[in-house]
Amino acid sequence: MRRRSGTDGSLLASLPWTLAALAFAVAPHTQYLPPWITGTFLACAVARWQMERKRWRLPPPWVRIVLSLLCFAGVFASFNYTVSGVGPGSALLAVMAALKLLETRQRRDQFVLLFISIFLIMASLLREQYVWSLPYLLAGLVLTMTAWLRMASAASEPARSSFGGAGRLLLYASPLALAMWILFPRIATPFWAVPIDTSGATAGLNDRMSPGDISSLSLSNAVAFRVEFEGSVPPPSQRYWRGLVLHRFNGRTWTGSEAGGDPHARAGLEVYGEPIRYEITMEPTQQRWVYALDIPYGWSLENGFMGSEHQVTSTQPIDQRVAYSAVSYLQYRIDPALPEWVRSRNVRLPADRNPRTAELAREMRRAAGSDRQFVEDVLRKFHEESFYYTLEPPPLGSHPVDEFLFGTRRGFCEHYASAFAVMMRAAGLPSRIVLGYQGGEINPMGQYMIVRQSDAHAWTEVWLQGRGWERYDPTAAVAPERIESGMSGARLAGIGARWGLDAPSRLLHRLVLTWDAFNAKWNDWVLGYGPEKQNSFMQSLGMDRPDWRKMMLTLVGLLAVLVSVVSLLLLRRYRPRRKDAAARLYGRFTRKAGLRPSVGESPLAYAARLASTGVASPKDVEQVTELYLAARYGCAGRAGITALREAVINFKARASRESGSPASALPSG
Repeated sequence: MRRRSGTDGSLLASLPWTLAALAFAVAPHTQYLPPWITGTFLACAVARWQMERKRWRLPPPWVRIVLSLLCFAGVFASFNYTVSGVGPGSALLAVMAALKLLETRQRRDQFVLLFISIFLIMASLLREQYVWSLPYLLAGLVLTMTAWLRMASAASEPARSSFGGAGRLLLYASPLALAMWILFPRIATPFWAVPIDTSGATAGLNDRMSPGDISSLSLSNAVAFRVEFEGSVPPPSQRYWRGLVLHRFNGRTWTGSEAGGDPHARAGLEVYGEPIRYEITMEPTQQRWVYALDIPYGWSLENGFMGSEHQVTSTQPIDQRVAYSAVSYLQYRIDPALPEWVRSRNVRLPADRNPRTAELAREMRRAAGSDRQFVEDVLRKFHEESFYYTLEPPPLGSHPVDEFLFGTRRGFCEHYASAFAVMMRAAGLPSRIVLGYQGGEINPMGQYMIVRQSDAHAWTEVWLQGRGWERYDPTAAVAPERIESGMSGARLAGIGARWGLDAPSRLLHRLVLTWDAFNAKWNDWVLGYGPEKQNSFMQSLGMDRPDWRKMMLTLVGLLAVLVSVVSLLLLRRYRPRRKDAAARLYGRFTRKAGLRPSVGESPLAYAARLASTGVASPKDVEQVTELYLAARYGCAGRAGITALREAVINFKARASRESGSPASALPSG
């Protein structure tokens, strides 16, 4: 490769800082970007550094144009032929920044790259704002501003000074940012909508259930949602969090119908006792259903509705953290009168699958004498016979329920719920699977409940004449400690050891709870700082009936005060240095002499020129000059300043007598 005739030393010194700022900005996007984009960025960064260090020529324009077209086509194809949204947008920024490196010749080009770095840092916040997002944002801004200052000073000052300057600028801006964040009027919906990536895997439960699906979540400590109760907390055996209902069965997999609102859903719901009021903060799942304590009766979720099977659903996928209030009743009766088409749908079984289970169910029903007795007999069978609850169930074949009941007898909650529902249907009883979560751990650090992915659970609802749909959990018959203690409690108490659970140390668990409490507060007070919290906060500060006009006027006034204070601080910091006493006295001497020193003229040269003009006595000029040099550059100290002041006063007095005007004493310096 041909060499350039020369190189810009300042560019060579500042380029590493620009590369570091750009890499720092791209880093959080790499987990969402195709690997080829990350590889392209690294290759371009290394190549650009080698070109600058070895003074190689940059690639010609036609090469950069071809690379740009190829990269754009690659992004377009990698994101399902679209460039709209956070994913494609950040990918384009990253790859175009990489290609921009290949034409960076001057500092102006590096400024463009630093602008792109700031955009990439902000784009990472569009996906999620974790607790560490704030330190990352601050660190990214400090690094970018440091690179900026290194270029502006041509890298002449030390790196520590640039870091300090960047930190001070950020410190000056922080009061303004805080005031804007607190007082700028919040609205319930954003000014614009940014498409969020929904192509990734869903978090938590899916809309279908096969053997082994839920057991795969059992070791996940990821938070599904957090709950704050207004009053007493329900006992563990009542902590069933209803999600979605599955009624179609093909012999192996349970699925449900497309969720839709049913305006008559509450008509078939009878509730008793005291209501349970609580607030849920749910993590994004990319799914439409939301969770509520069984059975939900009211909720504050915008665009939320109840389906025909009494599950709460949103009109849009939950692609961001959402908080909503809900009301549930622990005592209820669902659909005491069941339409025939609903009954028919919930007793349907494939004729050629699991024949042994169907025959067993019919025999037990004939021996039971009543539907309720049959249900109790099946639960007793699970409890008394050699069935085992395990997180690692063996694989099942084409007749999974038969193989489970008559062969392996080892399974997780989905195995027992599926087998129980199939036996109910084989005996002519309508049944369905409910997917959700069971349990929840109280965090003593924040007095709220954490429901994790490991609490994912499946249970069965059976319709009985005159009683409606009733909840039956065959897992409770096999492993009651799973229901009473929950997965977290069983793990810590050692109960889950035989299921395959490893118990963490209690110290580590306490640290996890402390960190989660901090996360919950961050979600509540920072990410959840919406119109209601803003109004409440303004009222606590004494603002009566806060509205957007009052907050905007307060914001403008506060910003004016803060800008004035910051301006005064900057003016005081960067004002010209005041001359020392010796320099001020020497300036009075030259003014009285009537001859200004030339630029760059030394005091001795000035004294010789002044003496040659005859304007002043050479002896007086020599005396003032010697005292000035001793006071300014020597070790004369305060005594030297005093002597210089007297000499200047005497010079003024003699000059005044010679001119015939009264002498005026000089003020003290």
